[in-house]
Amino acid sequence: MADHAAEHEPAAESLVDKIKEKINDHGHDSSSSDSDEEKLPNVVESVKSKVYRLFGREKPVHEVLGGGKPANVFLWRNKKISASVLGGATLVWILFELLEYHLITLVCHIAILSLAVLFLWSNASTFINKSPPQIPEVVLPEKCVLEFASALRIEINRGLAVLREIASGRDLKKFLSIIAGLWVLSIVGNWCNFLTLFYILFVLLHTLPVIYEKYDDKIDSFAEKAMIEIKKQYAVFDKKVLSKIPKGPLKEKKKD
Repeated sequence: MADHAAEHEPAAESLVDKIKEKINDHGHDSSSSDSDEEKLPNVVESVKSKVYRLFGREKPVHEVLGGGKPANVFLWRNKKISASVLGGATLVWILFELLEYHLITLVCHIAILSLAVLFLWSNASTFINKSPPQIPEVVLPEKCVLEFASALRIEINRGLAVLREIASGRDLKKFLSIIAGLWVLSIVGNWCNFLTLFYILFVLLHTLPVIYEKYDDKIDSFAEKAMIEIKKQYAVFDKKVLSKIPKGPLKEKKKD
């Protein structure tokens, strides 16, 4: 295995610049220079395709996160909105975790306060010669509910299919990675409850993507070295342990 699988983006750009300089220094005629210019984009694409990217991404971080408003919030495109969302999540965590406020109690108190204000306002409007409050009629659309239920069903079926594939014993590497991930998650769950864990993940979503977008070249270079080392250690583990585990023949049913 090679020590370095690929160079990072600045090296790729410097290589492209060198190619451009060589093409310009040759002093070919117009026809040959035109053909060189046509070949140059292919050279650029071939060089950039060899650059290692974390998780094998080929798109910008904004598109990886799905684009649109959620990606703008995670990447702090609008600092006021992102700070408001993160501040709101922090306030909720402080209420429920530090102050030990309960969700049902909070909902009931908000409902009591809202109904009391609207009730008093509606009755007092006749005495103060002002129009009563316009309470909007809220109706949950059937289409939105069906779309949400359909999307949830698809994700649940996808998760069940992944679990079935892992349990079938066909991919030992995926099985070990899932077991290790669940084991780490169980340890983290022993340290904190679900709300704290959810809040930590929410904060990470608002910090890690924007840091990665800013320093992606350095992070990708470090991740490349880490993946090379992990593959080396896995190869040693596979040679000394996994290869010695007896495996029965897996016969798949052939469909007619």
